[in-house]
Parts: sequence; structure tokens; C-alpha cells
Amino acid sequence: MPDSSQKRTALALVDAFNRMDVPAIIAFRDPACLRHFYPTAMAQLPQDTRSYAQSLTSLHAIFRNFSLTIDELIEDSSNPTRPRICMWLSAKADTAAGKYVNEYVWLLDFNETGEKIVRTKEFSDNLMARDFFPKLREAMGKERERKAAEKAQAIGM
Repeated sequence: MPDSSQKRTALALVDAFNRMDVPAIIAFRDPACLRHFYPTAMAQLPQDTRSYAQSLTSLHAIFRNFSLTIDELIEDSSNPTRPRICMWLSAKADTAAGKYVNEYVWLLDFNETGEKIVRTKEFSDNLMARDFFPKLREAMGKERERKAAEKAQAIGM
């Protein structure tokens, strides 16, 4: 049996992430798509497509060798007007603060054709994020200071 269009879209989305191709990632989203963050204890507001694109663009500058691996993919086609895919994903990347390793669960709701994502629910490893991102901010600050010192030294010569 051939893959459904929503499964092809989900696989192509992961491929676009692995290439960190922000325009391709955004192209899979319906313009009105909202990204919801979970668990709700994170207290983050849903993210529209424009703010999601901005977030991805900033991450593109931070993460090198970013890769997503699908650990599990479950397809729910019980409602033909609202196809759905759930993926458990492992992420890895290199950063100024060292290796980034995280896990996500994405629940993707698609339009009737399965070609556009109309809503995402994203669960992530909050403990990892809580511990990692302050280290990353510190490392990036040191990197900016180092580059500024190098630039000042080059100008002074």
C-alpha cells in the first residue's frame, strides 16, 4: 500500500528540517497553522507561521549538523476530513555549548488533502531545554565577545 499524502508530507517535513531549509519547512504549513507547545506548564502561547519562521531562522544560525530521526510514526486516518500523524523524534546538533540532544513528540493535523499542516502540537524534553539553553546563551555571549575582540584588534593594527 503506498504512503498517504500526509505521511509523505510528514517525511518531507523531517527531510526539510534535516537540511534546515526554513522556506521548505514553512511551505508545508497552512498559512493559518498554529504551533502549540506542551506540556502546558511551559506556559507558551501558540506560535503563528511568521513567528515560527523567525524562530527557525534564529535556530539555523545556532545549530550545526542538525538532524531529526523518526523513532516512531503513527498515522490516524479515522477521520478522513482531518488526517493526523504523530511522530516521536530524536534531535541532535552541534552548538557553541556542545552537543544538543533532545526528544520531541509532534502531533500534526493536516488538511483534507494531507498536503498542508493545519495545526501542530509539540511536546519536548523540558528538562533538557531548561539545562541546555542557559549554557548555550553563555557560550554564544563568549563567542560574540571573542569576535568583537578579534575585530577590535584587527582595526587597531
